[in-house]
Amino acid sequence: MKTTLKIYGLLLILIMSSCTKDFEEINTNPNAPNSVQPSLLLRQVIYDFGEQMSYEGFVAGDLLSQHRTALDFNLFDRHALKSPQLGGNPWPIFYTNLRDNEIILTQSRETETFAVYEGPALILKAYMTAGLTDLFGDVPYSEAFNGVDGTVTPKYDLQENIYQAENGILDNLNKGIAAIQAYDDVIPLEGDILFGGNLEGWITFANSLKIKHLLRISNKVDVSEELQNIFNNGNYFTSNSQNAIFNFTNTDPNSFRLAQLRVGDFNNFVLSETMETVLKDLNDTRIGTFFRPTENSNGTEFGGLINGIDASNTSLELAELSLAGTVFREDTSTLDANYLTAWETYFNLAEAAQRGLIQADARTLYETGVTLAFEYWQTDLPADYLSGPASFDAVGTTPIQQIVTQKWIANIINGYEGWVEWRRTGFPEFMDVQASLNNGLIPVRMPYPAEEEALNNENYQQAANATNGNSIDAAVWWDE
Repeated sequence: MKTTLKIYGLLLILIMSSCTKDFEEINTNPNAPNSVQPSLLLRQVIYDFGEQMSYEGFVAGDLLSQHRTALDFNLFDRHALKSPQLGGNPWPIFYTNLRDNEIILTQSRETETFAVYEGPALILKAYMTAGLTDLFGDVPYSEAFNGVDGTVTPKYDLQENIYQAENGILDNLNKGIAAIQAYDDVIPLEGDILFGGNLEGWITFANSLKIKHLLRISNKVDVSEELQNIFNNGNYFTSNSQNAIFNFTNTDPNSFRLAQLRVGDFNNFVLSETMETVLKDLNDTRIGTFFRPTENSNGTEFGGLINGIDASNTSLELAELSLAGTVFREDTSTLDANYLTAWETYFNLAEAAQRGLIQADARTLYETGVTLAFEYWQTDLPADYLSGPASFDAVGTTPIQQIVTQKWIANIINGYEGWVEWRRTGFPEFMDVQASLNNGLIPVRMPYPAEEEALNNENYQQAANATNGNSIDAAVWWDE
């Protein structure tokens, strides 16, 4: 009996040894590709990030920026930012797409036939990184995108370094431009749904991003010389035909996501009283593009609601409030996923001129930005708009207030941007939310998500300590 057991044991060991030896071969699909083509990844990164952040911008960003308010499921609107509901957790969107973009960047440097992708990948990395750090402050960066070959518990980099250090935002924009200018092969850039493979479009995009982010850190760093050089060169977005955007459609799966959700979710978001006040004070006709007249007014009036209501103790009648316009549901073919535009670039330049960071005519830049913003939103610019309350030097306002407010208006759907600019400038003036869960304070950063505390605890604790316990009231570096 013992002999028989020994024989069976030896056979079992041999079988298991053979299985272990061939495990990888047996469990590998011979038909699966070993790597994804950069053209497919580039298309995926651009579309996924643009689509998801457009949705986030509507259901969460627009609440923080007070373009809209939420009737229910609105803890986020009451500034309990650690309790995301329909949206409000952009962290994984950034990191998933930054990780995939890093694969493109690696492929472009390791495979000669993929070299054309290096410049665009560097520019996209700078773009997404800036969006991430502007929301959260210090974040995992220098060790964050090499989980396969490196650490899965990356350190948090200081925002100051993320912006200014080697391989940071500004450096990557410069390196992206240089990589494109140095590219002398004929292999085209494929998968590019922003510029159709036009490498010059990527250079113009990078220069426009440099204007935006140099201005953003201008309270901390002297950026005037570099801004002046970019302005003098003139290679930045100057018309809406150059915008870094892609179009949604009217049909699944490429329609704007709010058009695909049930009507109850769509009807949860209505005109904010802050947005209503700003648009009406300016006699701004875009209110009819962004929102619908109230049902009870027979199409003649627009009604907003204060942000952050306590839905359990508030009686509301939807027919008295303005829902989002048809562009966000019935006709999303006229809506874009917006990375960066000419109108935003002109507003950035106008502010730089008004602050003395560049030598230029701030009024002309402002008026061009307004004109392009109305054109972008397919709304006729009233003949007297720029001579009335929206004029550059209107009574009771300042040029800086006018510039930033116009940028804020046009950035509806990119609501996080409106909130970021309010944090940086204080414009437009936000109203207090009705039932604040943050002691009446408007947040000035997004909180690190709970999964960071669970999965990257040691590094998270250091970052949390630097933000008063992961407080949403702790300003980021450029806002201190």
